[in-house]
Amino acid sequence: MATLPREGAAAADSDQLLVEAHGSTRTLILNRPKQLNALSSEMIKGLLWYFTAFEKDDGVRLLIMKGNRRVFCSGGDIAQCARCLYNGNWKWVDDFFQNEYLLNYIIATYIKPQVSILSGIVMGGGAGVSIHGRFRVATDNTIFAMPETALGLFPDVGASYFLSRLPGFYGEYVGLTGARLDGAEMLACGLATHFVPSKRLPLLEESLKKLDTSSTFAVSGIIDQFSQRPLVKDSSSLNRMETINKCFSKRTVEEIIDALEQEISNVSDKWVAATIKSLKKASPTSLKISLRSIREGRTQTLGECLRREYRVVCHVLRGTFSRDLSEGFRAVLLEKDNKPEWIPPRLEQVPDEAVEQYFLRIDDPQCKI
Repeated sequence: MATLPREGAAAADSDQLLVEAHGSTRTLILNRPKQLNALSSEMIKGLLWYFTAFEKDDGVRLLIMKGNRRVFCSGGDIAQCARCLYNGNWKWVDDFFQNEYLLNYIIATYIKPQVSILSGIVMGGGAGVSIHGRFRVATDNTIFAMPETALGLFPDVGASYFLSRLPGFYGEYVGLTGARLDGAEMLACGLATHFVPSKRLPLLEESLKKLDTSSTFAVSGIIDQFSQRPLVKDSSSLNRMETINKCFSKRTVEEIIDALEQEISNVSDKWVAATIKSLKKASPTSLKISLRSIREGRTQTLGECLRREYRVVCHVLRGTFSRDLSEGFRAVLLEKDNKPEWIPPRLEQVPDEAVEQYFLRIDDPQCKI
């Protein structure tokens, strides 16, 4: 086993991303455990460098990605983004998202197999560097979520592509509410390709490191040896698909909430009440952007989804209609009062014309799409 340096990388940067070599296998380790392995700009650039280099290297046949300790990745380092945005350096944040989306696309179109070990938290940007890969191994301690609407953002990193392809209207439910899924739910809905108990992960990794092939059939065969098909809990939202499809298929966010409130008016239901609460706590502007984004993703390629998401995030960063992203950063990350004051505060105050602005091209040479 050898740890590989990245040419031109400062020691501080390379410490955030570790790479181990075992024969023809390379293991990329996200290494910011105190920050729950949140993706910094340096980590994203490092991953871009390694993925590009390894694809050209005939001596590399398999990539494994995991997080240091018991967390995979909590998302992009939005605290870092928040500081830059508050200091008026939106261009830095713009570059951050541009590089992140490029990485997502490279992973999705990668020739060699990638196995992501999804231990612990897998959220936001953490989904972007794993869900697009060929093999996603969930486990008994996995926690998946796309919590962006509670921050004044929207599910990005290609989420409009992979959420829109979940069963029925489950993607709208997961994307709008920020619902948390466990490993069994990830496997059942298709976000994960395999489920391996955490106690068996070391044996799985050792077996994968012994492979000397890029055959997806061979890789899948190894993972299958350690895999199980866990039962989904009775309380799982996947057991509420009839209600989810009935309500989250509605055309607008207002109609979705009305349908949910109609459900709860007929019979008391804690799950429906919690779902309504999550929606009403989120940014109204973000909810409307997110719903349209996921709906458009149903008929688009991943490349088209990422280009559209980049265009939308450029508008979000500039506060085209609402500055809810800055407010979300303030409430959740900076002052941590968890009481964001969204402007506008109500869904009916976010007209279709305002939502449309987020999907238009930006007349700015800095934005390349």
